[in-house]
Amino acid sequence: MQRKGALVEWLSDSLWASVSPRRNGGGATAPSSCSPPSSPSQTESEISRQSLLFVQLSKEVVDLDELRKLASEGIPDVAGIRSTVWKLLLGYLPMDRHSWREELEKRRAQYMAFKNEFLLENMTEVSRRVEEASKNMAEILINKSSEPLERSNIAPGEHPLSQRQSSIWNQFFQDSEMIEQIDWDVKRTHPDMNFFCGDSSLAMSNQDSLRNVLIIFAKLNSGLRYVQGMNEILAPLFYVFRSDPDVTNAAWAEADSFFCFVELLSGFRDHFCQKLDNSAVGIISTLNKLSQLLKLHDPEVWHHLEVKTEVNPQFYAFRWITLLLTHEFNLADTLHIWDVLLSDPQGPQETLLRVCCAMVILARKRILSGDFTSNVKLLQNYPPTNISHLLYVANKLRV
Repeated sequence: MQRKGALVEWLSDSLWASVSPRRNGGGATAPSSCSPPSSPSQTESEISRQSLLFVQLSKEVVDLDELRKLASEGIPDVAGIRSTVWKLLLGYLPMDRHSWREELEKRRAQYMAFKNEFLLENMTEVSRRVEEASKNMAEILINKSSEPLERSNIAPGEHPLSQRQSSIWNQFFQDSEMIEQIDWDVKRTHPDMNFFCGDSSLAMSNQDSLRNVLIIFAKLNSGLRYVQGMNEILAPLFYVFRSDPDVTNAAWAEADSFFCFVELLSGFRDHFCQKLDNSAVGIISTLNKLSQLLKLHDPEVWHHLEVKTEVNPQFYAFRWITLLLTHEFNLADTLHIWDVLLSDPQGPQETLLRVCCAMVILARKRILSGDFTSNVKLLQNYPPTNISHLLYVANKLRV
Protein backbone atom coordinates (compact mmCIF):
# COMPACT_ATOMS: atom_id res chain seq x y z
CA MET A 1 0.00 0.00 0.00
CA GLN A 2 1.30 3.46 -0.85
CA ARG A 3 2.26 5.66 2.09
CA LYS A 4 0.00 8.63 2.59
CA GLY A 5 3.05 10.89 2.82
CA ALA A 6 4.11 9.88 -0.67
CA LEU A 7 0.64 10.60 -1.95
CA VAL A 8 0.69 14.10 -0.51
CA GLU A 9 4.11 14.65 -2.08
CA TRP A 10 2.74 13.87 -5.56
CA LEU A 11 -0.23 16.16 -5.09
CA SER A 12 1.83 19.10 -3.86
CA ASP A 13 4.24 18.95 -6.78
CA SER A 14 4.59 22.12 -8.85
CA LEU A 15 3.69 20.24 -12.03
CA TRP A 16 0.13 19.84 -10.75
CA ALA A 17 -0.35 23.58 -11.23
CA SER A 18 0.50 23.39 -14.91
CA VAL A 19 -2.40 22.22 -17.03
CA SER A 20 -3.18 21.84 -20.69
CA PRO A 21 -6.54 22.60 -22.34
CA ARG A 22 -9.13 19.84 -22.74
CA ARG A 23 -9.62 20.46 -26.45
CA ASN A 24 -7.85 22.51 -29.07
CA GLY A 25 -9.03 23.37 -32.52
CA GLY A 26 -5.65 23.35 -34.21
CA GLY A 27 -4.89 19.67 -34.04
CA ALA A 28 -2.53 17.70 -31.84
CA THR A 29 0.74 19.13 -30.66
CA ALA A 30 3.81 17.40 -29.38
CA PRO A 31 3.04 15.84 -25.99
CA SER A 32 5.27 16.52 -23.03
CA SER A 33 7.61 14.12 -21.30
CA CYS A 34 6.42 11.47 -18.87
CA SER A 35 9.44 12.06 -16.62
CA PRO A 36 9.20 12.73 -12.87
CA PRO A 37 8.92 16.33 -11.74
CA SER A 38 12.67 16.60 -11.14
CA SER A 39 13.59 15.72 -14.76
CA PRO A 40 15.79 18.03 -16.87
CA SER A 41 14.32 20.57 -19.24
CA GLN A 42 11.62 19.39 -21.62
CA THR A 43 13.60 20.22 -24.75
CA GLU A 44 16.70 18.30 -23.63
CA SER A 45 14.59 15.32 -22.60
CA GLU A 46 12.75 15.15 -25.91
CA ILE A 47 15.89 15.58 -28.01
CA SER A 48 17.65 12.82 -26.09
CA ARG A 49 14.66 10.45 -26.35
CA GLN A 50 14.22 11.27 -30.03
CA SER A 51 17.86 10.38 -30.72
CA LEU A 52 17.57 7.12 -28.82
CA LEU A 53 14.40 6.21 -30.72
CA PHE A 54 16.06 6.94 -34.05
CA VAL A 55 18.95 4.68 -33.08
CA GLN A 56 16.55 1.93 -32.04
CA LEU A 57 14.49 2.18 -35.24
CA SER A 58 17.66 2.08 -37.35
CA LYS A 59 18.78 -1.29 -36.00
CA GLU A 60 18.42 -4.37 -38.20
CA VAL A 61 16.35 -5.96 -35.43
CA VAL A 62 14.51 -3.62 -33.08
CA ASP A 63 14.94 -4.31 -29.37
CA LEU A 64 11.29 -4.42 -28.28
CA ASP A 65 12.07 -4.13 -24.57
CA GLU A 66 14.17 -1.02 -25.11
CA LEU A 67 11.58 0.42 -27.48
CA ARG A 68 8.86 -0.05 -24.87
CA LYS A 69 11.00 1.62 -22.25
CA LEU A 70 11.61 4.67 -24.46
CA ALA A 71 7.99 4.87 -25.63
CA SER A 72 6.68 4.73 -22.06
CA GLU A 73 8.39 8.07 -21.42
CA GLY A 74 6.53 9.70 -24.31
CA ILE A 75 7.22 9.70 -28.04
CA PRO A 76 8.30 12.99 -29.64
CA ASP A 77 5.76 14.02 -32.27
CA VAL A 78 8.30 14.52 -35.07
CA ALA A 79 9.50 12.76 -38.20
CA GLY A 80 6.82 10.08 -38.08
CA ILE A 81 8.43 8.41 -35.07
CA ARG A 82 5.14 7.73 -33.28
CA SER A 83 3.62 6.20 -36.41
CA THR A 84 6.41 3.64 -36.71
CA VAL A 85 6.70 2.97 -32.98
CA TRP A 86 2.97 2.35 -32.54
CA LYS A 87 2.99 -0.11 -35.46
CA LEU A 88 5.81 -1.99 -33.77
CA LEU A 89 4.21 -1.95 -30.32
CA LEU A 90 0.92 -3.24 -31.75
CA GLY A 91 2.68 -6.06 -33.61
CA TYR A 92 1.73 -4.73 -37.03
CA LEU A 93 5.38 -4.40 -38.03
CA PRO A 94 7.88 -7.17 -37.27
CA MET A 95 11.00 -6.41 -35.25
CA ASP A 96 13.15 -7.29 -38.27
CA ARG A 97 13.42 -3.98 -40.12
CA HIS A 98 14.26 -5.66 -43.42
CA SER A 99 10.86 -7.36 -43.40
CA TRP A 100 8.88 -4.14 -43.08
CA ARG A 101 8.32 -3.48 -46.77
CA GLU A 102 7.22 -7.03 -47.54
CA GLU A 103 4.90 -7.16 -44.52
CA LEU A 104 3.33 -3.81 -45.32
CA GLU A 105 2.73 -4.76 -48.95
CA LYS A 106 1.06 -8.01 -47.86
CA ARG A 107 -1.16 -6.41 -45.24
CA ARG A 108 -2.17 -3.50 -47.45
CA ALA A 109 -3.07 -5.85 -50.29
CA GLN A 110 -5.15 -7.87 -47.83
CA TYR A 111 -7.01 -4.74 -46.77
CA MET A 112 -7.76 -3.84 -50.38
CA ALA A 113 -9.22 -7.33 -50.80
CA PHE A 114 -11.44 -6.73 -47.76
CA LYS A 115 -12.47 -3.38 -49.17
CA ASN A 116 -13.43 -4.88 -52.51
CA GLU A 117 -15.33 -7.72 -50.87
CA PHE A 118 -17.26 -5.79 -48.21
CA LEU A 119 -17.59 -2.27 -49.61
CA LEU A 120 -17.80 -2.78 -53.34
CA GLU A 121 -18.79 -6.30 -54.38
CA ASN A 122 -20.88 -6.98 -51.26
CA MET A 123 -22.84 -3.73 -51.44
CA THR A 124 -23.51 -4.28 -55.13
CA GLU A 125 -24.64 -7.86 -54.53
CA VAL A 126 -26.94 -6.87 -51.67
CA SER A 127 -28.50 -4.11 -53.76
CA ARG A 128 -28.98 -6.52 -56.68
CA ARG A 129 -30.65 -9.15 -54.49
CA VAL A 130 -32.91 -6.60 -52.78
CA GLU A 131 -33.95 -5.23 -56.16
CA GLU A 132 -34.61 -8.75 -57.42
CA ALA A 133 -36.66 -9.60 -54.33
CA SER A 134 -38.65 -6.38 -54.77
CA LYS A 135 -39.45 -7.30 -58.36
CA ASN A 136 -40.57 -10.79 -57.32
CA MET A 137 -42.83 -9.27 -54.69
CA ALA A 138 -44.30 -6.86 -57.23
CA GLU A 139 -44.99 -9.68 -59.70
CA ILE A 140 -46.74 -11.73 -57.03
CA LEU A 141 -48.89 -8.76 -56.03
CA ILE A 142 -49.85 -8.09 -59.66
CA ASN A 143 -50.62 -11.71 -60.46
CA LYS A 144 -52.59 -12.19 -57.25
CA SER A 145 -54.35 -8.82 -57.27
CA SER A 146 -57.76 -10.44 -57.74
CA GLU A 147 -57.37 -13.00 -54.96
CA PRO A 148 -55.98 -13.06 -51.38
CA LEU A 149 -52.21 -13.05 -51.15
CA GLU A 150 -50.87 -16.16 -49.44
CA ARG A 151 -47.65 -15.89 -47.43
CA SER A 152 -46.61 -19.29 -48.80
CA ASN A 153 -46.29 -17.71 -52.24
CA ILE A 154 -43.37 -15.59 -51.03
CA ALA A 155 -39.99 -17.25 -50.48
CA PRO A 156 -38.95 -16.91 -46.78
CA GLY A 157 -35.74 -15.10 -47.71
CA GLU A 158 -37.60 -12.59 -49.89
CA HIS A 159 -40.21 -11.42 -47.39
CA PRO A 160 -39.38 -7.91 -46.09
CA LEU A 161 -40.42 -8.86 -42.53
CA SER A 162 -38.38 -12.05 -42.42
CA GLN A 163 -36.12 -12.32 -39.35
CA ARG A 164 -34.10 -15.21 -40.73
CA GLN A 165 -30.35 -14.63 -40.72
CA SER A 166 -30.22 -15.75 -44.34
CA SER A 167 -32.90 -13.24 -45.36
CA ILE A 168 -31.59 -10.65 -47.78
CA TRP A 169 -34.04 -8.11 -46.33
CA ASN A 170 -32.92 -8.79 -42.76
CA GLN A 171 -29.29 -8.33 -43.82
CA PHE A 172 -30.19 -5.18 -45.75
CA PHE A 173 -31.98 -3.55 -42.81
CA GLN A 174 -29.25 -4.53 -40.32
CA ASP A 175 -26.51 -3.18 -42.56
CA SER A 176 -28.43 0.02 -43.23
CA GLU A 177 -28.95 0.64 -39.52
CA MET A 178 -25.30 -0.09 -38.74
CA ILE A 179 -23.97 2.15 -41.52
CA GLU A 180 -26.30 4.95 -40.46
CA GLN A 181 -24.92 4.72 -36.90
CA ILE A 182 -21.33 4.70 -38.17
CA ASP A 183 -21.99 7.73 -40.39
CA TRP A 184 -23.50 9.61 -37.47
CA ASP A 185 -20.59 8.80 -35.13
CA VAL A 186 -17.87 9.50 -37.69
CA LYS A 187 -19.27 12.98 -38.35
CA ARG A 188 -19.11 13.72 -34.63
CA THR A 189 -15.50 12.53 -34.22
CA HIS A 190 -13.35 15.35 -32.79
CA PRO A 191 -15.66 18.14 -33.97
CA ASP A 192 -13.06 20.65 -32.79
CA MET A 193 -10.48 19.49 -35.34
CA ASN A 194 -10.47 20.42 -39.02
CA PHE A 195 -8.62 17.18 -39.65
CA PHE A 196 -11.79 15.22 -38.93
CA CYS A 197 -14.67 17.66 -39.32
CA GLY A 198 -15.82 20.23 -41.83
CA ASP A 199 -16.44 20.45 -45.56
CA SER A 200 -12.80 20.42 -46.65
CA SER A 201 -11.60 17.66 -48.95
CA LEU A 202 -9.19 16.51 -46.22
CA ALA A 203 -11.91 16.17 -43.60
CA MET A 204 -14.30 14.43 -46.00
CA SER A 205 -11.59 12.01 -47.13
CA ASN A 206 -10.64 11.22 -43.54
CA GLN A 207 -14.27 10.62 -42.60
CA ASP A 208 -14.59 8.20 -45.52
CA SER A 209 -11.54 6.31 -44.27
CA LEU A 210 -12.90 6.01 -40.73
CA ARG A 211 -16.22 4.87 -42.13
CA ASN A 212 -14.58 2.23 -44.35
CA VAL A 213 -12.50 0.78 -41.53
CA LEU A 214 -15.46 0.54 -39.15
CA ILE A 215 -17.75 -1.09 -41.73
CA ILE A 216 -15.13 -3.66 -42.70
CA PHE A 217 -14.44 -4.42 -39.04
CA ALA A 218 -18.15 -4.92 -38.40
CA LYS A 219 -18.50 -7.20 -41.41
CA LEU A 220 -15.57 -9.34 -40.32
CA ASN A 221 -16.78 -9.50 -36.71
CA SER A 222 -20.43 -10.45 -37.09
CA GLY A 223 -20.69 -11.47 -33.42
CA LEU A 224 -19.71 -7.99 -32.26
CA ARG A 225 -20.28 -5.76 -35.30
CA TYR A 226 -20.06 -2.02 -34.69
CA VAL A 227 -20.60 -0.57 -31.22
CA GLN A 228 -20.99 3.15 -30.63
CA GLY A 229 -17.69 4.66 -29.52
CA MET A 230 -15.39 2.51 -31.62
CA ASN A 231 -14.84 5.54 -33.85
CA GLU A 232 -13.21 7.31 -30.90
CA ILE A 233 -10.66 4.50 -30.51
CA LEU A 234 -9.93 4.41 -34.23
CA ALA A 235 -9.42 8.19 -34.52
CA PRO A 236 -6.03 8.50 -32.73
CA LEU A 237 -4.58 5.63 -34.77
CA PHE A 238 -5.73 7.13 -38.05
CA TYR A 239 -4.57 10.62 -37.08
CA VAL A 240 -1.06 9.40 -36.26
CA PHE A 241 -0.72 7.27 -39.41
CA ARG A 242 -2.30 9.84 -41.74
CA SER A 243 0.06 12.51 -40.35
CA ASP A 244 3.17 10.45 -41.15
CA PRO A 245 5.53 12.67 -43.20
CA ASP A 246 6.31 9.65 -45.39
CA VAL A 247 3.93 10.11 -48.31
CA THR A 248 3.48 6.39 -48.96
CA ASN A 249 2.72 5.60 -45.34
CA ALA A 250 0.28 8.50 -45.11
CA ALA A 251 -1.52 7.29 -48.25
CA TRP A 252 -1.97 3.84 -46.69
CA ALA A 253 -3.13 5.17 -43.31
CA GLU A 254 -6.57 3.61 -43.75
CA ALA A 255 -5.21 0.10 -44.22
CA ASP A 256 -2.62 0.43 -41.45
CA SER A 257 -5.23 1.84 -39.08
CA PHE A 258 -7.54 -1.10 -39.73
CA PHE A 259 -5.05 -3.76 -38.65
CA CYS A 260 -3.78 -1.76 -35.67
CA PHE A 261 -7.38 -1.06 -34.63
CA VAL A 262 -8.15 -4.78 -34.74
CA GLU A 263 -5.07 -5.55 -32.64
CA LEU A 264 -5.76 -2.82 -30.09
CA LEU A 265 -9.42 -3.72 -29.75
CA SER A 266 -8.60 -7.41 -29.26
CA GLY A 267 -7.61 -6.62 -25.68
CA PHE A 268 -10.77 -4.61 -24.99
CA ARG A 269 -13.45 -6.11 -27.22
CA ASP A 270 -15.17 -7.89 -24.33
CA HIS A 271 -16.01 -4.46 -22.90
CA PHE A 272 -18.16 -3.84 -25.98
CA CYS A 273 -20.07 -7.11 -25.71
CA GLN A 274 -23.16 -6.58 -23.57
CA LYS A 275 -23.64 -10.32 -23.05
CA LEU A 276 -20.29 -10.43 -21.23
CA ASP A 277 -20.89 -7.39 -19.01
CA ASN A 278 -21.22 -9.47 -15.83
CA SER A 279 -18.59 -12.07 -16.72
CA ALA A 280 -15.00 -12.23 -15.48
CA VAL A 281 -13.83 -10.46 -18.66
CA GLY A 282 -16.68 -7.95 -18.93
CA ILE A 283 -16.76 -4.24 -18.19
CA ILE A 284 -18.32 -4.68 -14.72
CA SER A 285 -15.39 -6.84 -13.63
CA THR A 286 -12.93 -4.24 -14.95
CA LEU A 287 -14.74 -1.46 -13.09
CA ASN A 288 -14.56 -3.54 -9.90
CA LYS A 289 -10.79 -3.86 -10.41
CA LEU A 290 -10.56 -0.09 -10.59
CA SER A 291 -12.52 0.17 -7.34
CA GLN A 292 -10.15 -2.24 -5.60
CA LEU A 293 -7.12 -0.40 -6.96
CA LEU A 294 -8.42 2.88 -5.55
CA LYS A 295 -9.18 1.23 -2.21
CA LEU A 296 -5.62 -0.09 -2.07
CA HIS A 297 -3.86 3.18 -2.86
CA ASP A 298 -6.20 5.77 -1.33
CA PRO A 299 -8.67 4.17 1.09
CA GLU A 300 -9.84 7.57 2.35
CA VAL A 301 -10.99 8.71 -1.09
CA TRP A 302 -12.41 5.25 -1.85
CA HIS A 303 -14.49 5.28 1.34
CA HIS A 304 -15.81 8.80 0.80
CA LEU A 305 -16.56 8.20 -2.87
CA GLU A 306 -18.06 4.72 -2.80
CA VAL A 307 -19.37 4.32 0.74
CA LYS A 308 -20.28 7.80 1.94
CA THR A 309 -21.47 9.39 -1.32
CA GLU A 310 -22.19 6.08 -3.14
CA VAL A 311 -20.40 7.08 -6.34
CA ASN A 312 -19.22 3.81 -7.86
CA PRO A 313 -16.94 3.60 -10.93
CA GLN A 314 -19.98 2.74 -13.05
CA PHE A 315 -21.04 6.38 -12.75
CA TYR A 316 -17.87 7.84 -14.26
CA ALA A 317 -15.30 5.27 -15.40
CA PHE A 318 -17.39 3.29 -17.90
CA ARG A 319 -16.57 5.84 -20.61
CA TRP A 320 -12.99 6.27 -19.40
CA ILE A 321 -12.27 2.58 -19.87
CA THR A 322 -14.31 1.68 -22.94
CA LEU A 323 -13.07 4.68 -24.94
CA LEU A 324 -9.49 4.53 -23.58
CA LEU A 325 -9.74 8.08 -22.21
CA THR A 326 -10.22 9.62 -25.65
CA HIS A 327 -13.20 11.67 -24.43
CA GLU A 328 -11.52 13.00 -21.30
CA PHE A 329 -8.52 14.73 -22.88
CA ASN A 330 -7.59 16.56 -26.06
CA LEU A 331 -5.95 14.53 -28.82
CA ALA A 332 -2.39 15.63 -28.01
CA ASP A 333 -2.76 14.40 -24.42
CA THR A 334 -4.52 11.24 -25.59
CA LEU A 335 -1.55 10.39 -27.81
CA HIS A 336 0.81 10.84 -24.87
CA ILE A 337 -1.33 8.58 -22.68
CA TRP A 338 -1.50 5.97 -25.45
CA ASP A 339 2.30 5.98 -25.77
CA VAL A 340 2.32 4.64 -22.22
CA LEU A 341 -0.63 2.26 -22.68
CA LEU A 342 0.80 0.63 -25.80
CA SER A 343 4.28 0.25 -24.33
CA ASP A 344 3.16 -1.95 -21.42
CA PRO A 345 4.44 -5.51 -22.06
CA GLN A 346 1.49 -6.91 -20.08
CA GLY A 347 -1.00 -5.17 -22.35
CA PRO A 348 -2.68 -1.77 -22.02
CA GLN A 349 -5.50 -2.63 -19.63
CA GLU A 350 -3.53 -2.65 -16.37
CA THR A 351 -1.87 0.64 -17.22
CA LEU A 352 -5.24 2.09 -18.19
CA LEU A 353 -6.64 1.18 -14.77
CA ARG A 354 -3.67 2.81 -13.04
CA VAL A 355 -4.18 6.00 -15.06
CA CYS A 356 -7.89 6.01 -14.16
CA CYS A 357 -7.04 5.46 -10.50
CA ALA A 358 -4.51 8.31 -10.63
CA MET A 359 -7.18 10.58 -12.12
CA VAL A 360 -9.38 9.97 -9.08
CA ILE A 361 -6.52 10.41 -6.62
CA LEU A 362 -5.43 13.68 -8.17
CA ALA A 363 -8.95 15.03 -7.68
CA ARG A 364 -9.05 13.86 -4.04
CA LYS A 365 -9.32 17.32 -2.46
CA ARG A 366 -12.48 18.16 -4.39
CA ILE A 367 -13.85 14.63 -3.99
CA LEU A 368 -13.44 14.63 -0.21
CA SER A 369 -15.38 17.89 0.05
CA GLY A 370 -18.06 16.84 -2.42
CA ASP A 371 -21.38 15.04 -2.29
CA PHE A 372 -22.93 12.60 -4.77
CA THR A 373 -23.99 15.21 -7.32
CA SER A 374 -20.79 17.26 -7.29
CA ASN A 375 -18.53 14.21 -7.45
CA VAL A 376 -20.39 12.64 -10.35
CA LYS A 377 -20.28 15.95 -12.20
CA LEU A 378 -16.56 16.34 -11.45
CA LEU A 379 -15.56 12.88 -12.65
CA GLN A 380 -17.85 12.86 -15.67
CA ASN A 381 -16.31 16.17 -16.75
CA TYR A 382 -12.73 15.64 -15.66
CA PRO A 383 -10.87 18.94 -15.16
CA PRO A 384 -7.77 19.85 -17.20
CA THR A 385 -4.62 18.39 -15.72
CA ASN A 386 -0.92 18.04 -16.38
CA ILE A 387 -0.61 14.77 -18.30
CA SER A 388 3.05 14.25 -17.41
CA HIS A 389 2.23 14.39 -13.72
CA LEU A 390 -0.84 12.18 -14.16
CA LEU A 391 1.28 9.50 -15.82
CA TYR A 392 3.98 9.91 -13.19
CA VAL A 393 1.44 9.25 -10.44
CA ALA A 394 -0.06 6.33 -12.38
CA ASN A 395 3.39 4.76 -12.65
CA LYS A 396 3.80 5.09 -8.87
CA LEU A 397 0.70 2.94 -8.43
CA ARG A 398 2.39 -0.18 -9.75
CA VAL A 399 1.90 -2.89 -7.13
